[in-house]
Amino acid sequence: MPYFDAASAAPLHPVARQALLAALDEGWADPARLYREGRRARLLLDAAREAAAEAVGCRPDELVFTSSGTTAVHAGIAGALSGRRRVGRHLAHSAVEHSSVLHSAAAHEAAGGSCTEVPVDRFGAVDPAAYGAALRADTALACLQSANHEVGTEQPVAEVAALCAQAGVPLLVDAAQSLGWGPVPAGWSLLTASAHKWGGPAGVGLLAVRKGTRFSPQGPAGERESGRSPGFENLPAIVAAAASLRAVRGEAAAEAVRLRALVDRIRSVVAERVPDVEVVGDPVRRLPHLVTFSCLYVDGETLLHELDRREFSVSSGSSCTSSTLTPSHVLGAMGVLSEGNVRVSLPPGTAGADVDRFLEVLPGVVAEVRERFGAPVSASAPPSPAPAASLVVDALGRRCPIPVIELAKVIEEVAVGATVTVLADDEAARLDIPAWCEMRGQEYVGEEPADRGSAYVVRRLG
Repeated sequence: MPYFDAASAAPLHPVARQALLAALDEGWADPARLYREGRRARLLLDAAREAAAEAVGCRPDELVFTSSGTTAVHAGIAGALSGRRRVGRHLAHSAVEHSSVLHSAAAHEAAGGSCTEVPVDRFGAVDPAAYGAALRADTALACLQSANHEVGTEQPVAEVAALCAQAGVPLLVDAAQSLGWGPVPAGWSLLTASAHKWGGPAGVGLLAVRKGTRFSPQGPAGERESGRSPGFENLPAIVAAAASLRAVRGEAAAEAVRLRALVDRIRSVVAERVPDVEVVGDPVRRLPHLVTFSCLYVDGETLLHELDRREFSVSSGSSCTSSTLTPSHVLGAMGVLSEGNVRVSLPPGTAGADVDRFLEVLPGVVAEVRERFGAPVSASAPPSPAPAASLVVDALGRRCPIPVIELAKVIEEVAVGATVTVLADDEAARLDIPAWCEMRGQEYVGEEPADRGSAYVVRRLG
C-alpha cells in the first residue's frame, strides 16, 4: 500500500532500526553515572549529539535532545522570551507556522505578551521586507519555519535572518520538515527539529541554541541536557535519530532529484486530468517531496477515505478532516481553496509506478465524490432565458463544499452584474467562496452579517 504522508511521519529508516536495536543492548544505563555501563551509555549519547550537531551546523554543546519537536518549539520559544524579557515581550512569527508555534504565541499573549503575525503571499511565503517591518524595539524573538509542512514552500530564511540580525532580534527556525534534506541557511539563533520527520523514531526532538543567545529555561530545573530538557534521556531513540539523520543526509541529494521529478509529474498531471483543481504552494522554491492540491466541490474527508480504499495513504488540510472543523490556518493565510485538499508527501524510495497508479486512480475518485455531492459539471450551463436581478442561497447548517456547490449551480441564473448571496455558517465558507470566485472568474464582493452565520456576496462577471 503506497504511503504518501511522509510530512506527518516518515517510515523508519533501516539505519534507524539497526541503531535502535543495537542501542537497546548497549545504551540502557544512566549516562550520568560513572560505572562501566554508564560510561558506555555516555559515549553513545555524546556521539549522537556530535552527529546531530554536525547535521544542524552547530556546536555539540549548543544542542539538546527533547521528547518531541513540539516540546523543542515550546521550550525554545519560552526560554528565548524569558531570556530577553528586559528587551520586551513582543513575538513575531509568520502566519503559516506549525501549530506548536501558534500555541506558544497564544500562551504568550494570554500571559500579557504581544504578537505580530506576518502575512504570506498566495504561494505561502513571507515577504522579507514585511517581516522586517514587523520587528520592533521591544521584539524579544522572531519565529520562521524553514519550509511549510502543508504546502512545501521554502521560506526566505537567510534574508529574514539578516534583517533580524540588524535589529538585534534572535530568530528561531522550525526546521522539522527540511532538516533531513539539508542544512538550514546560516543566521538563525535557535533551531528545532523532530526525528520522525526524517525517518528516525518518534519521541525525539532537537533544540539548538547558539552561544550568545540569551536563554532562560522555563519550568522546574533539571540536571540533564543543560537543564533545557528535563527527564531521563531516551538514549536508544536518540542514537537511532542521530544515525538516521546522518544516513538520510547522505542520500538526500540523489533522492531529492528523483522525488522532485515525481512531484513535478504530479503537479502537471493533476492539473491536466482533474477539472477545477488548484495546485498550491511555490512551484519552484519548495521541498522536493511534497505537493498539495485542492479540488472544487469535493469533501476532503470523503476524498481521503476513497483514496484509502484504493490503498493510498495521503493527508489533507481540509477542515472536515480535523477534530476542530476549522480550515487549515496555512491554506487560510494563503487565500486558497481548502475543501477537497490533498497533501502528497513522498517518502524516500517511493516507486514511480506507485505515483503513476495514483495519477490513474485520482481523476475517477474525484469525479465519483463530486457526483455523490451533486456538484455541477465543468461545462457551462445554457444561459437562463430570464436572468434574475439577484438570488439568495440558504446553505445554513450545511458543511462545505455544499455552500460552494449551491453557489455554482445558480450563478448563471442571475444577470451579468447581478449578485448571489450565500447564507452559510460553516467556517470553511469564509475561505472557499472567495477561492471559488478566484478560480471561476467571478467577483467576491464581501461578507455581511446575518441573523445566523454570515452572508457571502458574489457578483457575476460572466
